[in-house]
Amino acid sequence: MLAIRLQRNGRKGMPLYRIVVQEAQRHPLSGRIVAQVGSYNPHTKATVLDKAQVEKYLSNGAQPSTRVIRILTKEGIKMPKWVKAPLEKHANAKHADKLRKNQPKEAAAPAEETTETEAPAEA
Repeated sequence: MLAIRLQRNGRKGMPLYRIVVQEAQRHPLSGRIVAQVGSYNPHTKATVLDKAQVEKYLSNGAQPSTRVIRILTKEGIKMPKWVKAPLEKHANAKHADKLRKNQPKEAAAPAEETTETEAPAEA
């Protein structure tokens, strides 16, 4: 079975990725790839793809990884029906009641009340 995945290149702290078609059982860094179908730069978000080759391998059953699914859909490549879209990740706060945005606004309310009571006294 084939997989479409990212293969890391570049130097330390500056990764560049190749989008490769590879046997699913092999490690991405093994070097044995079937085809290189594009590249992705995460710093500039620049993507170069051979869309015809990608569609050919997808139609033949190559399984894209979750990150590759996001990249391909962003580039406008239609995914087959059997490809499951990656789930959105939502971070849940452990103690949501302790967050500042969830605290009651006590400082703003008393300041407004004092200005309203002082205004009639001056008039």
